[in-house]
Amino acid sequence: MVNRELPVISLFSGAGGLDCAVERCAEPPLSHDGSGSPLRVAVATDYDETALKTLANNFPHTKTLCRDIQSTTTQEILEAGGLSKGEATLVVGGPPCTPFSKSGFWIEEKRQSSDPDASLLDEYVRVIRESEPEAFVLENVQGLTYKTHKAQFDRLIAGLREAGYNPSYKVLLAAEYGVPQLRRRVFVVGRRDGKEYRFPASTHSGESERDRIIDHSKIPFVSVSSAISDLADGPAEDGEIVEGTYGELAAEVPPGQNYLWHTERYDGRNVFEWRSRYWTFLLRADPDRPSTTLQAQPGPWVGPFHWESVPNADGDMRARRFRTSEMKRIMTFPDEFTFVGGRREVQRQIGNAVPVHLGKVVVRSLMEQLGYLSPSGSQARQQSAKQLSIL
Repeated sequence: MVNRELPVISLFSGAGGLDCAVERCAEPPLSHDGSGSPLRVAVATDYDETALKTLANNFPHTKTLCRDIQSTTTQEILEAGGLSKGEATLVVGGPPCTPFSKSGFWIEEKRQSSDPDASLLDEYVRVIRESEPEAFVLENVQGLTYKTHKAQFDRLIAGLREAGYNPSYKVLLAAEYGVPQLRRRVFVVGRRDGKEYRFPASTHSGESERDRIIDHSKIPFVSVSSAISDLADGPAEDGEIVEGTYGELAAEVPPGQNYLWHTERYDGRNVFEWRSRYWTFLLRADPDRPSTTLQAQPGPWVGPFHWESVPNADGDMRARRFRTSEMKRIMTFPDEFTFVGGRREVQRQIGNAVPVHLGKVVVRSLMEQLGYLSPSGSQARQQSAKQLSIL
């Protein structure tokens, strides 16, 4: 293991989920202090001031630039990080996923893949081309790979190749790597030396929204209850109780069910038409399975909500939202990671982030393949995964 700091440029950094993965990528041991990681984020950029304040609080050694990437030159980024062209070991980042997310897909420009923010992919490629890092890691929502966005995705891959890299991409399910969340993200990884990056094999198996076949040679999925059970007696948060038009209906939905409970096919009230809403409407988490995806900007009745109900001011039982400490666990942020802002701002920052452990797995494997970290055997990986499952 190399005992020196290797600089990283972070783009579209948000609150620092991928940055946290970078600086805590070394395993074993699976540590919360990043022991053994040779990587340090030299400079991080984002236009979201609140999210960047969160990052700065957790990474005091990192220079931050709160700027629009479209008006920020690569040279400015390099200078802020004290770097010259070709000195960065990695460039990492996730361009805003809004143009490619299924959320809000009723908007015509999203269906037609004409969202102007999609051009931010080109800015990522521009910084790669002009800064010449040894390798890069880009992550985004799975929707980026859909046929609707084929032109943008093909342009991204072509641009990275023209910049001198050999990009590989794959959609990863976070739960298959020990994250207590059924969240799918696409990772695009490339090396400047032209060698192909090989994605790590999954360590966990279980039922997802698509798959029912379980590989019993792997570790079972980490359930959301096992991830957050020790936080059950934590303090209540403002805005956690689900009230309003559908507050009473939400409280009656059993764990693992959604609004469909209140259709003629189930045992609730016959209020809604079958499949007339999005799956996440009034969705309660199943404690025995990984959580469904935590969204950045959910509507007032969009889950997943906690499976347990709590009394409101009038003593009526109501569903409740996951608290910040619980959302951090579901996203595998360290407990000591702090967020700036109110509840909505915090949920937006968490929901926009990459699950930290999933990022760690990808970055770790890349650093192994680049020769900066010693390859850890399957036994060590399995042990680290088991340790994660009980944190």
